Amino acid sequence: MQASCGDAALSLLHLHGGVDIVLCDLQTLATDGLCFLSQAREAGLVNAVIICSSIPDELVYTVEQIVRLQGLEWLGNAVRPLVAEELALLLQAYCASGRASQTGIGQPCDSGSEPDDEDILEGIDRQEFCAWFQPKFHLGSGLIQGAEVLLRWQRAQGDMLSPEAFLPAVVQLGLLDKVFFRVFEQGLRLQQFMQAGGNGFNLAFNLDTTQLECPRFVDRIRQVLNKHHAAPASLTFELTETGLLLAPGRCMASMFGLRMLGCNLSMDDFGVGYSSLERLCQLPFNEVKLDGGFIRDFKRNRSVAVIRSVLHLARSLDMQVVVEGIETVAQLRCLQGMGCQLGQGYLYARPMSEAELMTWTFSGDPSIWRAALHPAG
Repeated sequence: MQASCGDAALSLLHLHGGVDIVLCDLQTLATDGLCFLSQAREAGLVNAVIICSSIPDELVYTVEQIVRLQGLEWLGNAVRPLVAEELALLLQAYCASGRASQTGIGQPCDSGSEPDDEDILEGIDRQEFCAWFQPKFHLGSGLIQGAEVLLRWQRAQGDMLSPEAFLPAVVQLGLLDKVFFRVFEQGLRLQQFMQAGGNGFNLAFNLDTTQLECPRFVDRIRQVLNKHHAAPASLTFELTETGLLLAPGRCMASMFGLRMLGCNLSMDDFGVGYSSLERLCQLPFNEVKLDGGFIRDFKRNRSVAVIRSVLHLARSLDMQVVVEGIETVAQLRCLQGMGCQLGQGYLYARPMSEAELMTWTFSGDPSIWRAALHPAG
């Protein structure tokens, strides 16, 4: 389907049904293109966008932010005149990422029915909430350094849900800590297995700031670590910058307690909020996790400048940097050239179950990774 204006495009979508991806020519639809995208998203007719334009880079970046704020997946800008190969690469990357409508095998999917409070309570009783793991790696060697622990709900019906589908309800029910500590212990058991071979294996867990408001939270962490004989220095707790905008004193005290315990604290999605530098000064972080949006735009001078600045700042503050969202070898080599050491992303590994991680780690993938970086000939 194609249309010459936003209203006509919207009419076509309503008539024939929604699409996964829309190609929007801002040269033609300059006056109503973004309005069309907003209305199409609100009507549930579009999931992802490819922009076709020859506008300046800084305007493309602005359009990207608008598209993302509208809840749409940004696939990139296909510069005019359109090159079929470039467009094909954008489409292939989207389909390969598992974000398309037909969810890939092993990827979280939605079940068609929203879970209610009773479903969640039953899921907790049946211990259906489980840990998945996305490996982190050294950018130079490709060797695994550890993993981020991700929450999944493997339901009895056979489908798997990602946190977006259930976490707000879990928080509302006051059950976040119950779910977290089950996943925390599962992660520590896996860590113990992985470290049995004599190699270090660090784990990163995501925290919500509401958990830090509990005065006993740090004590509970200490008790679980003692139970599993886990080293605090091998653990990192990630907190989003936006969740810390109004961190009360209790949260700050808990963060201090975790650092005094010997654990690491990481500011997640660094760079997408409004007070990153202020929070770095106020709060006891020793790691920043750079938002994947910057590396997606690694060909833009501004994005490269931001990445370099973050790396320089982190070195000055004696902090570690982890870059997320690495999906291409070109992105990887760009980061290597800037001296970045740690990262994660689909180029290296997708999130996987405990059993898959055990097999994957010892199946020779690091050698395949090195071959990809240094192809023969």
